[in-house]
Amino acid sequence: MPGRGEITGIDVLRVPALNKSSGFTDEERDRLKLRGLLPVAVLTQDVQLDRTMENVRRKADAIEKYIFLNALQSRNERLFYRALLDHIEELLPIVYTPTVGQACKEFAHIFQQTKGFYVTPADRGQIREILDDWPEDDVRIVVVTDVERILGLGDLGASGMGIPIGKLALYVACAGIHPRQCLPVMLDVGTDNEALASDPLYLGVSGKRLRGPAYDELVAEFIAAIQDRFPGALVQFEDFQTANAYKLMNTYRDRLLSFNDDIQGTAAVVLAGFYSARRLLGRGIKDMKVMFLGAGSAATGIADLTVPALVAEGLSVDEARKRLWFVDINGLVVQQRNDLAAHNLPYAHDHPPMKFIDAIRSVQPDILVGATGTHGAFTEEAIRLMAELKERPGVFALSNPTSQAECTAQEAYLRSGGRAIFASGSPFAPVTMDGTTFRPGQGNNVYIFPGVGAGALFCRAARISDEMFLAAARALAAEVDDADLAAGKIYPPMTDIRKVSLNIATAVAETAYAQGLARRERPGDIRKAIAEGMYDPRY
Repeated sequence: MPGRGEITGIDVLRVPALNKSSGFTDEERDRLKLRGLLPVAVLTQDVQLDRTMENVRRKADAIEKYIFLNALQSRNERLFYRALLDHIEELLPIVYTPTVGQACKEFAHIFQQTKGFYVTPADRGQIREILDDWPEDDVRIVVVTDVERILGLGDLGASGMGIPIGKLALYVACAGIHPRQCLPVMLDVGTDNEALASDPLYLGVSGKRLRGPAYDELVAEFIAAIQDRFPGALVQFEDFQTANAYKLMNTYRDRLLSFNDDIQGTAAVVLAGFYSARRLLGRGIKDMKVMFLGAGSAATGIADLTVPALVAEGLSVDEARKRLWFVDINGLVVQQRNDLAAHNLPYAHDHPPMKFIDAIRSVQPDILVGATGTHGAFTEEAIRLMAELKERPGVFALSNPTSQAECTAQEAYLRSGGRAIFASGSPFAPVTMDGTTFRPGQGNNVYIFPGVGAGALFCRAARISDEMFLAAARALAAEVDDADLAAGKIYPPMTDIRKVSLNIATAVAETAYAQGLARRERPGDIRKAIAEGMYDPRY
């Protein structure tokens, strides 16, 4: 007989967290009153997984695969996460970068079923009240965005809900956070994208973006509501425009368990790439110079985390900053300029103004880091000059999606004679040159944010410190072995992502305990305790 309060009958098949479809056993079918509601065959999840992947692979293009997987998540949650975890290399580019960018652009046209929580200016004064409508009480991770700056695609308004949905799917698959503990949030404050707003299918607030004090007040009310409804939850800020990204990060970093993935998560994954690259360069990161093309929140965040990493290797803060150079749309960031944002000023050096190519020739960086959102920004001239100046030039083309990358893997390898240390934000296929196959590493934030979040939540950290991100970067770099480096990869295989996330979570928690930021009693074996609590989608 069904247990008291247990869902039975057709309702079981309508709850994604409970539905196993043809996977229900005969005993379960009797107990849950499913006889006659399913075909007679009982299939194992392994067989269901084979069928799922067969259906994914028959789809003609990436967006059709995304739509199929989105529907699967809404129908059979555990099978979706089993597929994502077991086929992470194949499905990550579908569920997230780069396909999620296209999915957001087409969000209103492929919309099937709501999966997140929307806050609009009309909700002012009642956000806490409407949060009670969310069906789960044990929310532990909130990914929130206003999507003013999504990937390299700009303002996509409410259509950007695909970003927090995708990020949280990765928290589940990669770090074992339970799906019921995840809350994707869209701050739908309007859009300045007129073409989007004029689409009759557009699902969001169609007026101009809310700005100024009214915007700040809405965000503040939302954060207060989250803290009251879900005390102790981690808030991840995602895809905010640079000024708001920094303002929110700095306002809440000491008042709320939170971080900005575009600034801090990106910084940690790129710093891990620096740590790995030093093994190919044969010297420490304190002896390397890095030049950033692009001076927004992502690039500056990388520099801000690299400074303490360099200080840890013996440099002063001033010496560390002198290893880091920026070029923006107006040229080299130098002290003589009067058009710099506040976050750029620490990296404005005493140096003559000059354009990108001249800056490479003058500074002679070991690594170029692209954060421009502009395809082709790493020109043939730039890559060839880097190869002329350095035996192993670092070329990190980090902008997403793939169409916005500063250069392709093939361009980097061909123009450097196969000597480039290449990394990208989106995946690129292997490149074969003169009988040698290079397998480019993907500097994707998925290596960092799931483990950071899991570690902070496990120890109930009061806040997330820079030292935790440094620990995460070191833990990620430690997962790269000699075979990876020999193949041109400065990041570990994506197939190891659960182990990588577990090791990062452990390092983050250990750092929190060392800093006195943990509010949970320390277990004897942190790694084992985290592993035992990870969500397992198998049935």
